[in-house]
Amino acid sequence: MVYQIWVLMKELSKKIIFATITSFLLLSCAINKEEKKEIEKRGDFRVMFYNAENFFDTKHDSLKNDYEFLPDGKKFWDNRKLYEKINNLSKVITAVGQWEQPELVGMCEIENQNVLEMLVSNSPIFKTHYKIVHKESPDHRGIDVALLYRKERFTPIKFETFEIKMPFSPSTKTRDLLYVKGLVLGKDTLHVFVNHWPSRWGGQLESEAKRVFVAQKLKSITDSIFKLNNKANILIMGDFNDEPENISIKNYLRAGLEEQTPANDTSLYNLTAILHKKTGQGTHKYQGTWGVLDQMIVSGALLNKQNKIYTSYNNSHIYIAPFLLEPDLKYTGEQVKRTYIGYSYHGGFSDHLPVYTDFFINSSNEKN
Repeated sequence: MVYQIWVLMKELSKKIIFATITSFLLLSCAINKEEKKEIEKRGDFRVMFYNAENFFDTKHDSLKNDYEFLPDGKKFWDNRKLYEKINNLSKVITAVGQWEQPELVGMCEIENQNVLEMLVSNSPIFKTHYKIVHKESPDHRGIDVALLYRKERFTPIKFETFEIKMPFSPSTKTRDLLYVKGLVLGKDTLHVFVNHWPSRWGGQLESEAKRVFVAQKLKSITDSIFKLNNKANILIMGDFNDEPENISIKNYLRAGLEEQTPANDTSLYNLTAILHKKTGQGTHKYQGTWGVLDQMIVSGALLNKQNKIYTSYNNSHIYIAPFLLEPDLKYTGEQVKRTYIGYSYHGGFSDHLPVYTDFFINSSNEKN
């Protein structure tokens, strides 16, 4: 009996390895000419954000409501599906990096440190040797935010999480704000915030006060950084569960939706919103309409080409690749190929598209 189990496990391992290699070869072939040109345009430092859509392990956490994602749960979440999910996520990270992995990868809908370790150690991106910044948050489902970083390209100096406690809704348990301060390529400091704001469960307007509260919290933190350094390099990324023109982001976080030249060092600019206005591209499709719940926001100092680290309004992107999409039979056009459709396993990637931004190093200007 033991021998039979060993044989079955060996055969399963062979199939998983073969499927992974095959899918990566297919992915390589799928890159079109325009995507190959993009490889040449890659910045010195690429940052991506991705909502991983329910990246759970198969074990029950007694403190969390993770019952759906268990082998005997409603979605029959087992090791085979988990390994397929891990390989799918690694494909996306590889593709966004254009075959050189992004220096930073912000993620949300991560259950715990365990799945992150599996992703960075037991998938094709293991050679990148990503390090992990993560802390368990009080979210009732157990999903968190995290940051992966390439240690030879980014050196964390400090990290901190900010728990969200709402006086008007004390029972709400949501994701912490993750803050990481680090050194980019040994040149200059970057303040990074990874977000996953409260969902629209119950209705957009009914839940809006929760996202406004988080926006106010984040704004107070960034303001305190600006008080210490009015040219601070701040990068805010995440799934905000609000569009850029909703009041949480526009009025309370005060992330600008228009290009401004020159940019104000202590103002925030929503690069994804500006891109969406120009192109109509989105990261998430709801009832036939593409929106941008996933966004990259930067401080004005990062839009100054004289700065040690800089980017521009044209260097922020939504990663739209054929392998991440499928026909939208209900609303026409295309939609994101997700992991589940209801309780039916679909084998896709996520219900969101990734966003990424390229940064450049200005070697001619040594900033103090």
